[in-house]
Amino acid sequence: MKTIERPLYLDRLKGLRGTPDIKVITGVRRSGKSELMRAFVSYLEEIDPQGNIMYVDLMDMEYESLKEYHALYDYFTSGSKENVNNYILIDEVQLCPDFENAVNSLYNKKIYDIYITGSNAFMLSSDLATLFTGRYIDVHVLPFSFSEYIDYKQIKDIDEAFDAYVLDGGMAGSYLYDSERDRMNYISGIFDTIITRDLKKKYNLSDDMALLKTSDFMLDNISNLTSVNKISDMLTANKTPTNHVTIGNYVDYLCKAFLFYKVQRYDIKGKEILKTIEKYYAVDSGFRCARLGRRNMDYGRQYENLVALELMRRGYNVYVGKLYKKEVDFVAINADEKIYIQVSDDISQPETMERELAPLLSIKDAYPKMIIARTKHPAVDREGVKILDIARWLSDSQN
Repeated sequence: MKTIERPLYLDRLKGLRGTPDIKVITGVRRSGKSELMRAFVSYLEEIDPQGNIMYVDLMDMEYESLKEYHALYDYFTSGSKENVNNYILIDEVQLCPDFENAVNSLYNKKIYDIYITGSNAFMLSSDLATLFTGRYIDVHVLPFSFSEYIDYKQIKDIDEAFDAYVLDGGMAGSYLYDSERDRMNYISGIFDTIITRDLKKKYNLSDDMALLKTSDFMLDNISNLTSVNKISDMLTANKTPTNHVTIGNYVDYLCKAFLFYKVQRYDIKGKEILKTIEKYYAVDSGFRCARLGRRNMDYGRQYENLVALELMRRGYNVYVGKLYKKEVDFVAINADEKIYIQVSDDISQPETMERELAPLLSIKDAYPKMIIARTKHPAVDREGVKILDIARWLSDSQN
């Protein structure tokens, strides 16, 4: 399989080298965690040739004997060396039951630089806090961005590349298949595995049908304000009896498995986060196409999903803005930086442009405001609001 360097994540790991915390690489299944680990091993070999690099992939039969935490612990302690940097890198760590006992004990020796990856269903954020109380740093990996897609595919025409990326998504393993059918089957298979195997096993679910239908509803309603009551009512009306408590748990499971990201509402005037009714964005647009097909696809909402994930990649905390009765698609905040963003499919009609501009122009502070749409043109300014083409914004280019 062709690989590309992913500097966003690799540079993060490079910057964390030598820090005392356990570095945990997390992300949805098949998002590239193992490839990132291997790339980091290559970096360590280059930057620290005298270092003692102990890399174990528990998916490899070579390390079958280490799937017991005492054996895992002994392997690293017996392999440590004096007067050099000792690196421990464990891929698919969840295949060793009670691995946290070994990892925490190795951490306590304070002579190891530790990095681990694991299946998303067993390395959830809530689990990490329990397993490694205050001792870890989460390096969260998302599927390929649009820039990475262009790099991988080597497509010269940015507009052609964008149209393909909206449908293909960022699950790089699917790029190996020539036919659309095989690509979609691959992506759908990942989704089904997370639902019917990972989450069903982790939460001891006797029936995964309601969970699967909940996920499909969320895929069909990305970028829409959604409540658990609304999902529960829909499933009950379609002869899948349930209740809002169960659905609330299911939504929580799906988010913890990184299939969806919850975005809360933010009161722009009151400058506070609102606790009711959120939006949910899928970790990758390819899942929507693979699960529900391309019929009745709302490209405006797909674009909004792409922008939400890209803002997260760029380090922003993302919220849905509320200003009186108006909604701003995104309020993106990073430290003292704040950006207000509207996302649209087509703003070529004057009435559409005015509708998108109105909420932004109602905001009286001086923070940047922008509309991201499918213009296919370089950036322009309208009444102090930047109008950006989504393909060029995603690729970080306005050419």
